[in-house]
Amino acid sequence: MTIERIGVAEAKRRFSELAARVGRGESFVIVSRGRPVVALVPPQRAAEEEHQPSIGLAAFAGALANEWDTVDEDMAEIVAARQQVSDRPPPELT
Repeated sequence: MTIERIGVAEAKRRFSELAARVGRGESFVIVSRGRPVVALVPPQRAAEEEHQPSIGLAAFAGALANEWDTVDEDMAEIVAARQQVSDRPPPELT
């Protein structure tokens, strides 16, 4: 599915139409000078993205705030999850 890219001026002229189409499930990217500046997405999609759990180093740092006694277990979980990612090689642990 290709998301339609629309310039800012055109989006301003067609805002009511775009809002209605987004309400029916379509998505758009608004661009300014060729660079994406805003994504118009259906509310349910935005809500799904808000509720995705945090992973990675920031999540680990947050976990440390209240649970120093489980650092080793938390780190093992993060390393295991990272090793399953296929878009880049896993970290080398020495």
